[in-house]
Amino acid sequence: MPRSTPPPDWVLVRRRQIGDQIRAARLHANLTQEAVAHRIPMDRAAYVRIEQGQAAALLDTLLLIADAIGVPLSELVA
Repeated sequence: MPRSTPPPDWVLVRRRQIGDQIRAARLHANLTQEAVAHRIPMDRAAYVRIEQGQAAALLDTLLLIADAIGVPLSELVA
């Protein structure tokens, strides 16, 4: 169920920070967005929205992303 009110600004800032950490880990692992999305599996466009901080990811999705990249979840959300 979608939220009736948008999240506070600090949540949006933190979401973008997590997206940046996901991107950095992916690039360090020498993976493309397409490769990570395929490993999850997830639509590439949906993955890009998470990496850009435009979409909120469920915990399950963050766990899958961390596994696909080969890093602990704490590296993505620290």
